[in-house]
Amino acid sequence: MRYQLLLGVLSMVMVGAACASQTAHRAADLLRAQLDEDWKYWMTEYPEMATSVGYPGQNARWTDYSQPAIDARAAYLKKSLERLLAIDRAQLAADDQLSYDLYRDLIETAIKGLDFHNDALPVRGTIPHNLLMPINQLEGVQQEVAHVFALMPTATREDYENIVSRLQSVGSLVDQTIALMEQGLAAGMTPSKITLRDVPAQVQAQIVDDPLKSPMLAAFAALTTSAPGATATIAEADRAGLTTRATDAYRQSVAPAFTKLHAFLVTRYLPACRDTTAASALSNGGAMYAFNVRWHTTTETAPKEIHEIGLAEVKRIRAEMDTVIAASGFKGSYAEWVKFLRTDPRFYFSDAASLLEAYRDIAKRADPELAHLFGRLPQTPYGVQPVPDAIAPSQTTAYYDVGSLVAGRPGEMFANTYKLDARPKWEMEALTLHEAVPGHHIQIALAQELQGLPEFRKHASYTAFVEGWGLYAESLGEEMGFYRDPYSKFGQLTYEMWRAIRLVVDTGLHSMGWTRDQAIDFFRANAAKTDQDIIVEIDRYIVWPGQALGYKMGQLKIRELRTTSARRLGPRFDIRRFHDVVLGQGAVPLDVLERQVNAWVVKAGAP
Repeated sequence: MRYQLLLGVLSMVMVGAACASQTAHRAADLLRAQLDEDWKYWMTEYPEMATSVGYPGQNARWTDYSQPAIDARAAYLKKSLERLLAIDRAQLAADDQLSYDLYRDLIETAIKGLDFHNDALPVRGTIPHNLLMPINQLEGVQQEVAHVFALMPTATREDYENIVSRLQSVGSLVDQTIALMEQGLAAGMTPSKITLRDVPAQVQAQIVDDPLKSPMLAAFAALTTSAPGATATIAEADRAGLTTRATDAYRQSVAPAFTKLHAFLVTRYLPACRDTTAASALSNGGAMYAFNVRWHTTTETAPKEIHEIGLAEVKRIRAEMDTVIAASGFKGSYAEWVKFLRTDPRFYFSDAASLLEAYRDIAKRADPELAHLFGRLPQTPYGVQPVPDAIAPSQTTAYYDVGSLVAGRPGEMFANTYKLDARPKWEMEALTLHEAVPGHHIQIALAQELQGLPEFRKHASYTAFVEGWGLYAESLGEEMGFYRDPYSKFGQLTYEMWRAIRLVVDTGLHSMGWTRDQAIDFFRANAAKTDQDIIVEIDRYIVWPGQALGYKMGQLKIRELRTTSARRLGPRFDIRRFHDVVLGQGAVPLDVLERQVNAWVVKAGAP
């Protein structure tokens, strides 16, 4: 009897365990199914992003910005949260719980963003897309259309058909953009007028007499000239037909659309844009700025506290700068040193080709040093290209454009060759380490190549993590053999100072009543960057409130985690392993990163 009772209890335990196992499997299956279905939905809704990440089947279309489509995406977003909350998180394994938490945060954040006219996409990007302000000097159809065409594959006839289809529908995209700007005008939601001064010229630059000279038709120009890269799989007659259809589409859709947009900007939009610069001047602007600060820093740190952190960092870095100046043997004041760096011809190139060659040389000198710092490196290659002429006057000194191993496209560091007298040699090492390697290319390419993660995590772009890593990567230069002369070392400190200044001026502009001139003057007084860079930067902070805060806040956290880990592990600390841990789960919020690093430290044997 006792034996039968024991068997009964054991049977009940086994049944209970089996039920629990089934429940856990069901929760995991539900989560993975939702993440997969949502990813497919968002890639379908945002074809440009699909092109960028190499998701197939969407290359012939643009995002639909009609009001019914916008409303449908918002409704799907809210339903997606309801569906996610119905999954029992407690039944998930630890890795799935992290994916659950990250996705829930993304959806909830995106839903909050709807209050500020943001689009619904819950894939964490660098900039929230404000639908009522779809154009500024750094983003909009006048830049993004040509950029998307540059990303599109050109291996098959279908690829060229996709380009033709997108060319034919540019007019509809521009019309929808103008409609959104009209809504913005009616709602009092516009960028600051001073920041838009170059935008009409950016639009005008997209209008050319010969369509084959447009960057949008670069693939067809290669077809007609049999230039390197032109596919040999397309028959000559088909090449001619495709090219004719592409040039017709440019003349009938693209050129008229941008001509219309130019006239709208000059006669209607710019005259009606606001003269103020602060986000707080917009309706609900204070709440919008608080939302953006959290979005970009992934913390609850208030703007006032961030401002104070910035002032302290400016003071600390300035002291390091003074040490470098003294060690250089320069006999003069700080102001005289800065004037020397800004004006001495030895620090500037006289032609764009030499500037690009120097950037490429720095990148290739950095490559072999990576093995000392990382246990894992990405397979995706990268290169250095010039910033397109049409956007160079309003663009920053350099930026990184993501590649895609899936799509067979390398990552690219874009270097600005506009106004060579504003591009000093002493900033180039720090900038290359940030934008290329070991900065953005290493972090982003590794994330894209991670196996076993949901797609949204491979392409997440938390500003504090992504840009914090980029700034942290600049500091690795000394370990990699860079910054050997005082000028390059001062350049590295200038770039760190630049990000500390951002904490001060971004919060100053948007929450403390600072004027644009006040922000420019503070920047000039504390950094050796040229006026061209300073003005472009300040105008960037005006149109992207809060974005600039992520760099320094992220870098400070990564540096803190490295220092703490090295102290706790002592001789067991391995810099290659530390970096692998930091980059091993893709971009994550700073609190999640801290938990991941602390878990590694404990596992590695820290007391």
